[in-house]
Amino acid sequence: MASFSLFKSSDATTRPAEGRPIVELRGVDKAYKTAVGDYPVLKAIDLTMNAGEFVSIIGKSGSGKTTLLNMITGIDRPSAGEVWVNDTALHTMSEGQMARWRGRNMGIVFQFFQLLPMLSVYENILLAMDFAGKIPGGERKQRAIHLLDLVGLAEHAYKLPSALSGGQQQRVAIARALANDPPVLIADEPTGNLDSKTAESVFELFDELASQGKTIIIVTHDSSLAKRTHRTALITDGEIANEYVARALPVLTGEQLIRVSRTAVRQTYEPGTMIFRQGSACKDFYVVASGKVEIILQRENASDVVVAQLGPGQYFGEMQLLYGRGRSASARASEFAPAEVYSVDFQTLSEVLGESESLRESMTKTADERMAQNRTMLGD
Repeated sequence: MASFSLFKSSDATTRPAEGRPIVELRGVDKAYKTAVGDYPVLKAIDLTMNAGEFVSIIGKSGSGKTTLLNMITGIDRPSAGEVWVNDTALHTMSEGQMARWRGRNMGIVFQFFQLLPMLSVYENILLAMDFAGKIPGGERKQRAIHLLDLVGLAEHAYKLPSALSGGQQQRVAIARALANDPPVLIADEPTGNLDSKTAESVFELFDELASQGKTIIIVTHDSSLAKRTHRTALITDGEIANEYVARALPVLTGEQLIRVSRTAVRQTYEPGTMIFRQGSACKDFYVVASGKVEIILQRENASDVVVAQLGPGQYFGEMQLLYGRGRSASARASEFAPAEVYSVDFQTLSEVLGESESLRESMTKTADERMAQNRTMLGD
């Protein structure tokens, strides 16, 4: 496949800086009217994606994945809540405004390609630029060929889509989605109809585009593929599971993750702030969302010692839950940066522990390893 370097149009300076929020859903609900009343599809969705992230959305059929994508692209509107993409409030725009905005800011790769059959692949890409009017007219032909070269298909530029394989048509669809240099690229099951080798090449292309600053959002049923993206959003029955809880407790079912996520409360601790002290009796379990949390052991006749540093997706506070004793160590935010954690009440987690033998075994193993380490540090 050809080099992945993106062609820089004269509009490229508008691309957002990496790391800032580019997609934000705030309290989004979506319900469809039926003969028997409203049917809820999305429920209180809060989701933020940053520029340059490669995010996968996974979930069973009927869980709300496609509806969620339709909110982000503006193809559909929320029943309640707000949708912001690239600092634009999509929920306030008219259909005409939305169509023009989408053509300039959003690249969409459909599962079944949606290429116009009577136009060559080159003309399919050119038409996308003609419609949006974002790329200067004098640059469009060169850009179309460059994008086909980017996906390894420049030699097929003047063929009709029907002359190409399914994998080749998918790569043309990706080139077309990139036609107007959008900051966000969205793909619905982009590898679902491809053989494994072609699917791998498509994934590598997405990964490279993300490394160059594009925000890539894909819906996929392939959990092994999802694990290779920067982040994964699990949707179950219209609700998003907390991604850090999902990383910390991967053995839970989607329904169990949603139940735990509903009770998770985000808390921020300034550098060096104590979260709890050794020997205290708290009723919360914690998952790290950002920054570092230090686990500190207090020793008699000796200085305190940091026995572990935990990062995003790791948990702490499980020993009191499992063994009913006071905190065996202290926990504090690292002295170098704030730490954000999610606290989950013991009652909710105890209920899930009672249902999941795998979670109990995993958590008990971790707790036993940590207690053994503590005893070693204490010289027992």
